[in-house]
Amino acid sequence: MKKEDKNKIIEVLANEISNYAHFYLTDISELNAENTSKLRRTCFDKNVKLIVAKNTLLKLALDKAGKDSSLFTDVLTGATSIMLSDTGNAPGKLIQEFRRTNKKPLLKAAYVEESLYIGDTELDALANLKSRDELIGDIIMLLQSPAKNVISALQSGGQILSGIVKTLSEKSE
Repeated sequence: MKKEDKNKIIEVLANEISNYAHFYLTDISELNAENTSKLRRTCFDKNVKLIVAKNTLLKLALDKAGKDSSLFTDVLTGATSIMLSDTGNAPGKLIQEFRRTNKKPLLKAAYVEESLYIGDTELDALANLKSRDELIGDIIMLLQSPAKNVISALQSGGQILSGIVKTLSEKSE
């Protein structure tokens, strides 16, 4: 491969890494064509971008994107693919779901919420992380809960009061 071609690939990878907030380094080797196609379709459906790249080019792209590639030196061996996502837990959930029927992909490392996770043992923790939208939803639900309790108490009290007034009005007749 010519140096110009390598530089173009590094530039594209660096732009992709910079455009997404989170990335997972995975091993999808030994997947047959059918399963690889299923994984790519699943990634597309879940808004996760899957790119297979050479480790040396990926290291250079990580450096160019402002990430310290020395943190990933131990895991950038063998076949490596990168999953890019704006939601931190989406690739983790996707990998868990896909591994119900396959042995791969294996998690090598992940960069999520400015934190580094190394090894396949971190997959459960990553999949169970709450995304920003899920956290915002939880906070809104917690804030709405007391107001809902007050409103329901006022509504039930009003029904009781109207029942008493109705009973008293029927009695006097």
